[in-house]
Amino acid sequence: MIIRKLHEAGLRSEHAYLAAVASIGLSFMSWTASAKMERSGIDRADRWGIFVGEWAPTFFCLGLALAQYESAGADNPLWSDDPRVSAPA
Repeated sequence: MIIRKLHEAGLRSEHAYLAAVASIGLSFMSWTASAKMERSGIDRADRWGIFVGEWAPTFFCLGLALAQYESAGADNPLWSDDPRVSAPA
């Protein structure tokens, strides 16, 4: 249901993959900026890098789900909102 709504809103798998790659780059940039600009030390820079770096797997998973939805089509029972409809065995 969520994947269908995201797809209907215009989000495609390529957008999610692009966001994942961008978050990896942003993670490196935030680590570098924090390490050079803050006096808190490398520990805080590591926390910033890890925090932003954790977004990438989420975006990759969304990309995979959207790609599966796009290839299966909206008529596939796997994507049905009806709980009585089961996936084919």
